[in-house]
Amino acid sequence: MVYLILILLAVWLALTIIGLIVKGLLWLGVIGAVLFLATVVWGWIQSRQSAV
Repeated sequence: MVYLILILLAVWLALTIIGLIVKGLLWLGVIGAVLFLATVVWGWIQSRQSAV
């Protein structure tokens, strides 16, 4: 499960960077940032549930 979260975070981070570098793909940067944050929250919730 941790590997899946790390892979998703890497993909979202790459999308965000590409979106911010390429001027016409700013929307990709926004979507990548939102998905990155959603994955972080999801991973945090999953880790708290498995610790209990």
